[in-house]
Amino acid sequence: MMQYMLDTNTVSHLIKKHPAVSRRVVDVPMASLCISAITEGELLFGLAKRPDAKRLHTVVREFLLRVDALPWNSETAACYGTVRADMERQGKVLGSLDLLIAAHALHLGSVLVTNDRAFCQVADLHVEDWTA
Repeated sequence: MMQYMLDTNTVSHLIKKHPAVSRRVVDVPMASLCISAITEGELLFGLAKRPDAKRLHTVVREFLLRVDALPWNSETAACYGTVRADMERQGKVLGSLDLLIAAHALHLGSVLVTNDRAFCQVADLHVEDWTA
């Protein structure tokens, strides 16, 4: 079964009920969806910035109960080191957290679901945009 790692922007689209993203999430088996622990951290950071946004807190917490947040490990860290060095040698730039998420998806062989085209710079990373 294909594994789809949802990037933070895709989770945001889902929370905002983007029709195409919502449709794709419903169309795939729930067990095939995951997020990186990095994305979980970004989501929790967003909640910490908006303590009074009760609905947002409820929706994000419900989402986190239903989708596996996969942990980082030493093998993922090794993949990150290699990817970052390769990109640096090629003069390619990706934000720090995005690079961590990309390495996580690459290490696991997951499809990274994002509408951020910057991820396409990462060699061998399979990217899908579910907003289209």
